[in-house]
Amino acid sequence: FPLSYALQLALRICSIMAGDMGNGITSNGKAPESNGDAGESGDKLHPLVRTMAEDFHAPRAEDIDHLHELQKFTTRKKDEKTDKERIGSLSETLKSAARTTGPKVVTSEKKPTTQGPRQAFMSAMSDSGLKPTVVYHNLTPAELYEKALAHEPGSHIVSSGALATLSGAKTGRTPKDKRVVREPGSEQNIWWAGKEGQSGSPNYEMDERTFLLNRERAVDYLNMLDRLYVFDGYAGWDPESRYKIRVVSARAYHCLFMHNMLIRPTEAELANFGRPDFTIFNAGAFPCNRYTSYMTSSSSVDINLKTGEMVILGSQYAGEMKKGVFTIMHYLMPKRGILSLHSGCNVGADNDVSLFFGLSGTGKTTLSTDPHRPLIGDDEHCWSDNGVFNIEGGCYAKCIGLKKESEPEIWNAIRFGSILENVVFDEYTREVDFMSNALTENTRVSYPIEYIANARVPCVGPHPKNIILLCCDAFGVLPPVSRLSTAQAMYHFISGYTAKVAGTEQGVTEPEATFSACFGGAFLMWHPMKYAAMLAEKMQKHGATAWLVNTGWTAGGYGVGYRMKLRHTRSIVDAIHSGELKGAETRPTDIFRLMVPTKVSNVPDEILQPAKQWKDPEAFDKSLRHLANLYATNFKKYASGGGFVSADTAAEICAAGPTV
Repeated sequence: FPLSYALQLALRICSIMAGDMGNGITSNGKAPESNGDAGESGDKLHPLVRTMAEDFHAPRAEDIDHLHELQKFTTRKKDEKTDKERIGSLSETLKSAARTTGPKVVTSEKKPTTQGPRQAFMSAMSDSGLKPTVVYHNLTPAELYEKALAHEPGSHIVSSGALATLSGAKTGRTPKDKRVVREPGSEQNIWWAGKEGQSGSPNYEMDERTFLLNRERAVDYLNMLDRLYVFDGYAGWDPESRYKIRVVSARAYHCLFMHNMLIRPTEAELANFGRPDFTIFNAGAFPCNRYTSYMTSSSSVDINLKTGEMVILGSQYAGEMKKGVFTIMHYLMPKRGILSLHSGCNVGADNDVSLFFGLSGTGKTTLSTDPHRPLIGDDEHCWSDNGVFNIEGGCYAKCIGLKKESEPEIWNAIRFGSILENVVFDEYTREVDFMSNALTENTRVSYPIEYIANARVPCVGPHPKNIILLCCDAFGVLPPVSRLSTAQAMYHFISGYTAKVAGTEQGVTEPEATFSACFGGAFLMWHPMKYAAMLAEKMQKHGATAWLVNTGWTAGGYGVGYRMKLRHTRSIVDAIHSGELKGAETRPTDIFRLMVPTKVSNVPDEILQPAKQWKDPEAFDKSLRHLANLYATNFKKYASGGGFVSADTAAEICAAGPTV
């Protein structure tokens, strides 16, 4: 707006006001119209001046900072006592040897005053003891978006409204870097890795002193940052069994992730949260010291059951936090007589609950997400005396190859508040390319469970009626469905079988059997037989039926036969839910001795018996015996029972496997 033009306009206005209005003549040479009220100032103002007067609004802000303050309001009531307790709790969490009383916690990034009591500071231990720590506590998703976009390179809002971000060098968990502290209170319960007769365990030990070294390294790193993010939430939808979880992180992305994955407290619950039962220190951007005992890389994920703490160093992959909470629940719940399960869960119109177990590629997410059956949860559950409940408050779904047509529930959940991890998107349109694996095959999305249209909230249900064990048999010899005895259910639950096929992983050219105990071996804390025995006891007590469902190949192995059609698998699952198969006529198979229904509605009879599908009977028999040997070899490590079942029961379970 040129200055010369402004001066001309001002002179013109003055001329109008001084001359034309003085003699009652307007600028067009005509007398102004009157409405009979000479006292109204509007009749004496030129239209140009009247318009400017109406458009002018006096500023309500004294300065730019005041303007920003006026932009926001809150309906939350301030409670000085609660705020003081909350700040004290956060300060206590962040204590270290350098700050034995905890840092001074402030709630904004304004320059703090140097006046006031010094009791909250360490006087001379280290520089970190002199630096107040800015902590953002339980921010909303919108606030966390703002922080991530402002301070974390690689954070972007994509076209759906979700926040796309990067997890750094690690795009998946590092299970070989997980450590559990060996201490007297829990060491007799843990299924330790490397112990004779217990190979396959994920629990590598570390001592208490090494944990303290890593904890100190993480806390000192976090305390030196300009800002920290803390989220307090719950694990477990059953109020009688839930645990209070606190997450301390350096990144807004991690805080938003756990806001989605934990159960979000109400304002009243947050005000009375108090001290957490378990705390996660996520210093993933900072590596561990590789010269520290028990370290095998720059990453370390350490769990201390005695102190109720977890330390993450050297990995920014958010899934470490989710599975860390699950690992803790996998220890604490069985100790209370509650069975923790790595499974999906849904419920029918008759309040009939089904649990779905399966490794990657078996269809667990697809089959448990049923538009006709509300979803209780997609991944982590517990079975107590009251029924089942979800551990989590959200979902963490794979999104490589995601299509709206095939998985509309997940597609529609990707919106504002969701986090897209390590995805690729168009630079200009911000449209996500879900087919791209440029960053990783393990692209993920995290969202609150309420984003699933037919989610059941609260995420609880009655005792399950059906236990569905899913496998993807690439050898093509297992039937599409079979009913299991209790001993068979324990055997196949402990085995946790599926198969990798060519193209799923680099270097895989032939089908490879994969076994993961209890369909989640990486997260077990007790011996697998402990979980299996609890499952059998609950199945018998509440009358649940177990089924083995093969979503893999038939009429030949991978490369020869074809994969089971999804519509046939859905029809099988529907027949299980309707009760059709519970009383159906069955026939046993050779070697595995599985009881297979002779008929299933909307499923061709010929595919129910795999042997009849193969053109070469000898090839079928050879492949069947090969798979049976793989099962038997894998199960040897569990055959003793781990001390959780009697020798007779252990022998009965082993006998329920294939005959070799």
